[in-house]
Amino acid sequence: MPSITPRKNKASEVISYRIRVSRGYDSEGNKLKPYEMTWKPSPSMTPRQAEKEAQRQALLFEEQCKNGLAGDASRITLAEFVPVYLEQKQQTLSPMVLEMYCRVIDQKILPALGHHKIQDLRPVHVQAFIQQLCSIDKRNRDGSDSEEKLSAASVKRYLTVLQSMLKLAVKRRIISENPARAELLDIPKATAPKIDIFTKQEAAAMLEALEQEPLQFQVLIQLAIITGARRGELVALRFSDIDRKTRKITIERAAIKRTGQPPEIKPPKDYEVRSVTVTPACIELVDKLEQEKRAQRRALGSYWNEGGWLFTQENGDMMNPQTPTKQFSKFLKRHDFPHRKFHALRHTSATLLLYGGVSLKQVQGRLGHGDIETTNKYLHCLQEADEEAACVLQSMLTVSRKPKPEQAQTQTEPTQAKAGA
Repeated sequence: MPSITPRKNKASEVISYRIRVSRGYDSEGNKLKPYEMTWKPSPSMTPRQAEKEAQRQALLFEEQCKNGLAGDASRITLAEFVPVYLEQKQQTLSPMVLEMYCRVIDQKILPALGHHKIQDLRPVHVQAFIQQLCSIDKRNRDGSDSEEKLSAASVKRYLTVLQSMLKLAVKRRIISENPARAELLDIPKATAPKIDIFTKQEAAAMLEALEQEPLQFQVLIQLAIITGARRGELVALRFSDIDRKTRKITIERAAIKRTGQPPEIKPPKDYEVRSVTVTPACIELVDKLEQEKRAQRRALGSYWNEGGWLFTQENGDMMNPQTPTKQFSKFLKRHDFPHRKFHALRHTSATLLLYGGVSLKQVQGRLGHGDIETTNKYLHCLQEADEEAACVLQSMLTVSRKPKPEQAQTQTEPTQAKAGA
């Protein structure tokens, strides 16, 4: 508990309160100097009101100290608040998302707004930040500037990080309201991204073309389509995750690769462990792959790092989670298929299931979506396909208004006979 010491004038009237919060001890056991602040009550307050408010201020100050915000909160800049924000978000965000947040903060938010005191930020500052983002050139993959500007979706994604930062500042009582609230701003409207899928015919042709590919790649793509699992979830599969009797694959981890770091394992997205039933043909392929891995292990001996992974590097280590994307892109190009992202296999799996009459709830569980709204997006694909099918039927069933040659000849005979009469 913080200590509260009233300071009085010569008339024994309380003019301020000194509030102290313990900082504990250092590594050598020496007591650290406590955090300290001074709070002055309003002259209009009664002694009891001032004492009660001093206690409230002491609790707020203690909370600020625990979160690294000791001192006058009105002087804290957005840049100074970043470590507090990231420490809190580290508990809730996945490593990949947290890395993205750090990149956005360092490259976009801090250069524009980092020097501002949080209490001085107004919607006009945030709106200027939005306009600045809209004027930035999009970057190509090779690092060069593109002729295009940042998309509305990217602008909104960067703004979301700033909104999240200031939302925490409200919770920590640094500011009373969030100046980056959407209703206070003019935000570019982002169109919903189109879901990229393979058609039934393309999926069938792709599975046929797989027979010419290495066994490991065959299993990877087969499982991607059949299970609808994410790339990282597939890479993190072990042979022990597969129950041959029930033909179920348990998805309980995912592989990620952060910049400059080796691949690592985390829980699956939405932290939902799930079991997915696969076809007998998939199980047969997995069994063949396991035999192939055993042969590789015998051939390499001590150079083989056994981890029980389905998809490995040459030495038995888990496959880099970025490898499937590269291999899949080369596969599509090699067989003259239209280029689509690896994630399109997941979209295709969901859409084919819905085509086949599987319920939305079953598809949600199979794909591991945290809520049904995420799965609902695939209904748009079915609607588009249904409209396309209607157009095809319309073109097939529409009868031409022009009479056939035989009909035209029959219609002219009475006229000719009447003229002869």
